[in-house]
Amino acid sequence: MIEVQNLDKSFGSNHVLKDIDVIFEPGKVNLIIGGSGSGKSTLLKCIVGLHEPDAGKVFFDKQDFTHLDFEERIPIRREIGMLFQNSALFDSMTVEQNITFTLDLFTEDSKQEKIDRANFCLERVNLAGKNQLYPAELSGGMKKRVGIARAISMNPKYLFCDEPNSGLDPATSILIDELIQDLTDEFKCTTVVVTHDMNSVMGIGQYIMFLHKGQKFWEGSNQDMMNSDVKELNDFVFASPLMQAAKKVLV
Repeated sequence: MIEVQNLDKSFGSNHVLKDIDVIFEPGKVNLIIGGSGSGKSTLLKCIVGLHEPDAGKVFFDKQDFTHLDFEERIPIRREIGMLFQNSALFDSMTVEQNITFTLDLFTEDSKQEKIDRANFCLERVNLAGKNQLYPAELSGGMKKRVGIARAISMNPKYLFCDEPNSGLDPATSILIDELIQDLTDEFKCTTVVVTHDMNSVMGIGQYIMFLHKGQKFWEGSNQDMMNSDVKELNDFVFASPLMQAAKKVLV
């Protein structure tokens, strides 16, 4: 479980996050949604320690991560898997080397053990045998899957995905969503996904938090969302004719 308490974050005069309270439960795909500039990615980065909040706390299974020093955070960071928006693969490394990079940092496994783990992760994302390819040889969807393979290489307790479907076609997006759901079920991890993709929201949104202008305006399931009377949420979710049609069918 991940718990955020009274979290604030500003960059200069820009107050990005305002008194955020939220609990992300294990074994669920937890989504953070909201418009551009609402603070979604900033919240994710504050949770994992890429940004330091100005106020508030972040707890990983009741351990106060916010006030740990660099060395004290390492055991928790070993349990975190992260998929960045652009996959963040190293262009000069092969697929296999990209996956074993994290293992090199955080484990004392033998070279063969690392390769075996890379092979397992590649099989889980349906990229078996692609070990020696370079990122330039991969499609956008394949890069995302390699990023996910790297994220699960340490058997994470916490999985974070920042806009996993960004730049992907609808069919590939569905495959990525299904993969994230399957891995959450398999590893029983606490999964937190930042997204603006309404297909993802309707497909895998077991818990959804809606951010608006840096504040938490609403939380619930995707079914709860269809019946919400929160104007700001409805303006965001039902902006497209497709979602308006879906509401008429589902409600």
